[in-house]
Amino acid sequence: MSNLAEITALARNIRVETLKALTQLGFGHYGGSMSVVETLAVLYGDVMRIDPGDSDWAERDYFVLSKGHAGPALYSTLALKGYFPVEQLSTLNENGTRLPSHPDRLKTRGVDATTGSLGQGISIAAGMALSHKLAGRGNRVFCIVGDGELNEGQCWEAFQFIAHHRLSNLTVFIDWNKQQLDGELDEIICAFDLEGKFNSFGFDVQTVKGDDISGLLEAVKPVRGREERPLAVILDSIKGQGVPYLEQLSNSHHIRLTDSSKQALEQAITRLEATDDN
Repeated sequence: MSNLAEITALARNIRVETLKALTQLGFGHYGGSMSVVETLAVLYGDVMRIDPGDSDWAERDYFVLSKGHAGPALYSTLALKGYFPVEQLSTLNENGTRLPSHPDRLKTRGVDATTGSLGQGISIAAGMALSHKLAGRGNRVFCIVGDGELNEGQCWEAFQFIAHHRLSNLTVFIDWNKQQLDGELDEIICAFDLEGKFNSFGFDVQTVKGDDISGLLEAVKPVRGREERPLAVILDSIKGQGVPYLEQLSNSHHIRLTDSSKQALEQAITRLEATDDN
């Protein structure tokens, strides 16, 4: 799936299925799931080597969702790519589900790392990338880290480790949606100059609009050589991206629906389903 229109359609479908699953559940992490939809569509729709028929394929590329609360968007992506039936998305976060609130590699087919405790996923990704490099394997590793997650010192320890070992087979995405659980990023702990920080830590850095599919493809599709520095892609995104109702909320990190908010989201789903990207 290398066609831009097909990736755009995949992003729309990821957004729709994620909204459906969360809205049926009645609560969940809407904002941070929406802001990574296009990145997931680019990775699973074009960039990553995957085999949904063999989720443990040794030559696959690996994906780590360090900001594990965006698990619903990852589940929708995996279902749409054929790792498990789309109908299973309706079991999100229910008792006995194989789709828990945060990704669990022992429960969900296609999940490469169990995440949820913020700061830990990027360390897992670093270990994966180093193991592939030491073994001379061509597997690539991709990891999405939340901007609020950068409050965790473990992230910066991992970034220093990644740069020191020149893990050019690892691409780190920073979901810079400017909000976190407790409010605006700049009110909690200001991120300051993210590009400057990652440059100083030894990364090549690109900033791309979070919904710019062409820009994302241009940034991450090329395979990087061993002599290159690791790549950090700063996603200039919006919490609730692609859903005007969510974008306009003061905090869409986690929502428990009321009758009016459920109606607004159901209307958003209807509008998205009516969109023709072809």
